[in-house]
Amino acid sequence: MVNRLSSSPLLKRVASTIARGFSNSAAKESGSEISRNTRAAIVATVATGGLAAWYAHLYGNPIKAVTVAEHGLHPASYPWPHNGWLDTFDHASLRRGFTVYKEVCAACHSLNLVAWRTLVGVTHTADEVRALAEEYEYDSEPNDEGEIEKRPGKLSDYIPPPYPNEQAARAANQGALPPDLSLIIKARHGGCDYVFSLLTGYPDEPPAGAVVASGLNYNPYFPGGGIAMARVLFDGLVEYDDGTPATASQMAKDVTSFLNWAAEPEHDDRKKTGLKVLIITGTLWALSLWVKRFKWTPIKTRKILYKPPKV
Repeated sequence: MVNRLSSSPLLKRVASTIARGFSNSAAKESGSEISRNTRAAIVATVATGGLAAWYAHLYGNPIKAVTVAEHGLHPASYPWPHNGWLDTFDHASLRRGFTVYKEVCAACHSLNLVAWRTLVGVTHTADEVRALAEEYEYDSEPNDEGEIEKRPGKLSDYIPPPYPNEQAARAANQGALPPDLSLIIKARHGGCDYVFSLLTGYPDEPPAGAVVASGLNYNPYFPGGGIAMARVLFDGLVEYDDGTPATASQMAKDVTSFLNWAAEPEHDDRKKTGLKVLIITGTLWALSLWVKRFKWTPIKTRKILYKPPKV
């Protein structure tokens, strides 16, 4: 009797109808879940794009000069030897650059954020830097009578400025204030390219039609074209210890490299650390691939087979 009922066409149709109902409901639930996920992804994408557009509207539109003359001529891109991912400063060039700064630039510009000790092992030896520091006098602690005495400089002192205050600097430069050069490379758009182009960009005569105010010098790389600083680098102005010819372009290159180091004294160490991080990260990544391949793959790809007992 049971066998006849199980083989009945009516029961087979009822069973197939129930199975189709279950499959349709499962498909509807799956489809609704996919639809919800799709809507959530669209909303998240639109929200992210809106936030990015709002941020770009607020902070992505810097003030631009009206004309090229106001903005200054865009400097060319030069192949600086320390620009590569793993390239370090040319320390011979840094030593020559300090010579240019000390004998030329230090007459007007300061390096308030550079201490003598930071030059040790970079441009000079400890004894050489100590001798350079002792050429200057610094205020010592008050004595028993409260008087401030002078003492020779030490490695812990900072390179002294050429003027005691801003008023003295302006008075000596017709009202113009020479900027501090400690961070000048980071503070100017174009960095090394801009500073090098500015130092070597003085023409013998201003071009026809260029108007320069009284007391200013024409330089196409300076915004507005008129700069208070006159040309300061000329061939043979300094004498290098290593015998390198002191041409104007060579001096500009060396002092620009030195100022780049002054703005980024951690430059070389940062690149060395970055290389170590890449090596360690690459090793760990390869190890994770090995663990994924030989340890987890057999577990994640295993199949469970159920064999019902035979009756």
